[in-house]
Amino acid sequence: MSGKPEQLAWFALNTENPHGPIRSYVLRQGRVSNAQRRAHDTLLPRYGIPYADAALDLDTVFARKALRILEIGCGMGETTAAIAAAHPQQDYLGIEVHTPGVGSLLKQIDELGLSNVRVIQHDAVAVLEHMIAPDSLDGLHIFFPDPWPKKRQQKRRLIQPPFVALAASRLKAGAYLHAATDWQEYAEQILTVLGGEPALVNTAPGYAGKPAYRPQTKFETRGLKLGHGVWDIVFRKKP
Repeated sequence: MSGKPEQLAWFALNTENPHGPIRSYVLRQGRVSNAQRRAHDTLLPRYGIPYADAALDLDTVFARKALRILEIGCGMGETTAAIAAAHPQQDYLGIEVHTPGVGSLLKQIDELGLSNVRVIQHDAVAVLEHMIAPDSLDGLHIFFPDPWPKKRQQKRRLIQPPFVALAASRLKAGAYLHAATDWQEYAEQILTVLGGEPALVNTAPGYAGKPAYRPQTKFETRGLKLGHGVWDIVFRKKP
């Protein structure tokens, strides 16, 4: 579950660090299967979006107008593909840095014939800062980010106040931010950080029930069988 290479994610903004942002992911030299490499090489030009320091025109990217959901940390892509397949009327933009995960997601996009998914292989904070226009997203998914459980590591956690402020600025009024974690202490931090962002309001008295659109991952299923908890936190941007 948490901490698996396919679930690691992103940059944590740290305005006090003079040497730049602290990474909240580690680029491990994991094995890329032949199928993943082939999909990465052949399908990224079709379904991928190169990083650029310019805001995307999402209507042009998807060749239509629709609700737009951004996912940070697609992992191996099963959840992303399943949600997109179940909601063809919505468009999904996935961000992932690990080549095996990107290749796996691209393979699923192609096999399922999904026209409503695009992938960016780059750091999520840079993408949010430079490629996503303010007030342009209808939803943001952050499922099982690395909890960095050791005290000295927690500065690497993605969900910190500066990041949440940036993310909230990219949401439309009424849009949602949905985070899920299987690490209770991180869930408590996420609830506190999101609750401290003035632009957001909780959709529940505390933790939310698992929304029907979020599939149960294999790691989640394994953890639940072992008695582990899973916490969903869903906030919306104020009008």
